[in-house]
Amino acid sequence: MILLDISNGWKTAIMIVALVVVFYFFILRPQSREAKKESAYLASLKAGDRIMTSGGIHATIVSTDATQAVVEIAQGTRIKVAKNSIKPIPERKRK
Repeated sequence: MILLDISNGWKTAIMIVALVVVFYFFILRPQSREAKKESAYLASLKAGDRIMTSGGIHATIVSTDATQAVVEIAQGTRIKVAKNSIKPIPERKRK
């Protein structure tokens, strides 16, 4: 094997670099990709969209601004919610 000819200091350095690369590809990169998707979703929200809050309340957006959205949870019942607590309604899986 190639690693048998390398000194212990270099083996340790190679293992640390390999660990950092694995950490990046399995943890950091997917997490940043999801954060970009979520921020794009929040930026695309407009009046009439159906959403779900992080508390599980299903609602329709009435208006939005940079950080908040006014949603209607029942006819005539409107509340303000923070945009970062808005999630898309999950798709139902058909059997």
